[in-house]
Amino acid sequence: MEKGTVVPLKAGIETSRDALTEIIRQGACRLLAEALEAEVAGFVAQFQAAREDGSARLVRNGYLPERQVQTGIGGVGVRVPRVRDRAPDEDGPLCFTSKLVPPYLRKTRSVEELIPWLYLRGVSTGGFSDALEALLGPGAPGLSASTVSRLKAHWEVEHEAWRDRSLAGKRYVYLWADGIYCTPRMDDAKLCILVLIGTTEDGRKELVAVEEGYRESEQSWLELLRRLQAKGLALDPKLAVGDGGLGFWKALRKVFGNTRQQRCWVHKTANVLNKMPKAVQPKAKQALHEIWMAETREDAHKAFDLFLETYRAKYPKAAACLEKDRAELLAFYDFPAEHWVHLRTTNPIESTFGTVRLRTAKARNCLNRRTMLAMVFKLCQAAQANWRRLQGYKLIADVLRDVRFIDGVREDRIAA
Repeated sequence: MEKGTVVPLKAGIETSRDALTEIIRQGACRLLAEALEAEVAGFVAQFQAAREDGSARLVRNGYLPERQVQTGIGGVGVRVPRVRDRAPDEDGPLCFTSKLVPPYLRKTRSVEELIPWLYLRGVSTGGFSDALEALLGPGAPGLSASTVSRLKAHWEVEHEAWRDRSLAGKRYVYLWADGIYCTPRMDDAKLCILVLIGTTEDGRKELVAVEEGYRESEQSWLELLRRLQAKGLALDPKLAVGDGGLGFWKALRKVFGNTRQQRCWVHKTANVLNKMPKAVQPKAKQALHEIWMAETREDAHKAFDLFLETYRAKYPKAAACLEKDRAELLAFYDFPAEHWVHLRTTNPIESTFGTVRLRTAKARNCLNRRTMLAMVFKLCQAAQANWRRLQGYKLIADVLRDVRFIDGVREDRIAA
């Protein structure tokens, strides 16, 4: 092939179906056929005692017409066995319905999940046929406009059901809070979506709330937190992490008054540097980094004071922006050192918002407010599978028992 020659996608698909893939597909066909035979044999055996004129009531009766089921390794031909009832009762004849291959099944669940995943990741409707054929082989299902509409409607229903779930018995040790702004179709006002992520008692991060709000106001956060409380979230989290938005913190004090506050260092760094000239920002950023990376609270205070002494005279607004949240910025020192990497920023939310912004930017002209909210929910839910478990999650039990930590170490271990 000459250099620079472009291979059409269709040709690439054909050549990608190598011998190994074909062997796997054929093996899957045989295994599925054997499983269906075992399933129908078990069904017939259930009625073996029922006799009609000395003969079995249920007998095998061939197969239904073959149909193709799209799987992750391409199309697989399926012939579902059929039975005949020779003595139907008043309720009608007995029929065999496979649980492995239900009626009208055309795509496996993995393929069903792949379609919204591709859409949410930014693949346009027109590009679905090529994308799915490249992944699943020729004959892969496409995605029509009507299918996209059904998916969106399903996501809205799913979000409403998830929003109304019970939280009775739930306990979140840490919370991360933030908001994202999107612009729905035919709407000049930006949609603010409030997101909460929590850490469960076993150290796993979990999506807690995805709600529409009016900016990041106190009232919006108050409604969200009170609804969570009404759904059964009775115990106060130990620590909440967020940016400097006053709305969330005012609402938090009214609902979970015992929850401590930790300001996000990523947001605070950006806010401080925005009040300084660009030429000074790299050096100032390093000085801020030395504060929150200090080994002990004492060292952090020294680095904090040094920053203020260095920049207060020339950049008073930057110094004031940092100084006003000193206690909240250093709250993480009272928690296990293994947890610090998770507690110093709202990174669990920020990393998810990158994907959200990508998809909502591509779909801004075809989403209303309700659909955009449901899409953000689905994106956050998909991202949840990749959230890291809390380092040192076994120490959560100590945090819940209010064991005192000094500079990230249990007090009793310091004494020893």
